[in-house]
Amino acid sequence: MNGIELARRYYEAYGAPLLHEQFPALEGVIAVGLAGSGSECLGYDDEISRDHDFEPGFCLFLPGEEVVDRRAAFLLERAYAKLPGEFEGFHRQPLSPVGGNRHGVIRMSDFFEQKTGCPDGRLSLDDWLRLPEYALLEAVNGAVFRDDAGDFTRIRAALSYLPEEVRRKKLAGRLLLMAQAGEYNFPRCLARGETGAARLAVVEYVASAMHAAFLAERRYLPYYKWQFRALRETPRLSGLAGAMEALLSGGDAEETRARMDEVTDALLNALREEGLPVEREPLERAARRVNDAIADPTLRNRHILCAV
Repeated sequence: MNGIELARRYYEAYGAPLLHEQFPALEGVIAVGLAGSGSECLGYDDEISRDHDFEPGFCLFLPGEEVVDRRAAFLLERAYAKLPGEFEGFHRQPLSPVGGNRHGVIRMSDFFEQKTGCPDGRLSLDDWLRLPEYALLEAVNGAVFRDDAGDFTRIRAALSYLPEEVRRKKLAGRLLLMAQAGEYNFPRCLARGETGAARLAVVEYVASAMHAAFLAERRYLPYYKWQFRALRETPRLSGLAGAMEALLSGGDAEETRARMDEVTDALLNALREEGLPVEREPLERAARRVNDAIADPTLRNRHILCAV
């Protein structure tokens, strides 16, 4: 049983009755679910991840104080703290008196501001360009068990993925960095006998190729330790996980170049299939083509690396 299922069962067993019996006025305005930080919110938790921050618990997302005042929030928080400390063989962790808990009573505005810097999900263009995607993913991951008013769900829908113009700007930047690391710096480092620097170039190439793959799949790039697992779950580019793992594991120059070509070809094919004007060409040229495909002239004319 993973963390999302544990949270759902705990809510159904204790949370739903708590709300219905003690806080019926909140049922129509509160959202309940599990979202945010932690492998369990991605469905990636396992035996290893249970050594910290794993417990039966759920999130009670409250609207603003004009709807649910501080006293009601305090009473709900106190009632949540009194829920059974053990469930399905797992134990709850003590609530911190200074906040910072992943479960329990959380203002919706506080949750989204922590993840995105914006309490209502209305991000500016610069916000979309600068925010790390793992933070955006934490705002929309997990599961919502109930949201009668729909406010929490509407904000998550607005944050569900990057605007298309922003996606293209990020793609252009990542393709350019792939070109710099893989097509330019890697062979030059080898020619100088700088084998350590050459391996760093491979790492840089893989990091940008990984991001480009998620952009091509229109999925947020997760925190680095989950990137390979998440890539293996994508519908079109899952096969690149093996090639990129092999790149990071070593190999001679010829093998490395062949694997880079494999990754580059697959990415450019995926972008071409969706209608972007790229060919099998030097990656810098492909990056410029993707940037030129941005309709907004202000964004198109900003530095090609402004979103990476």
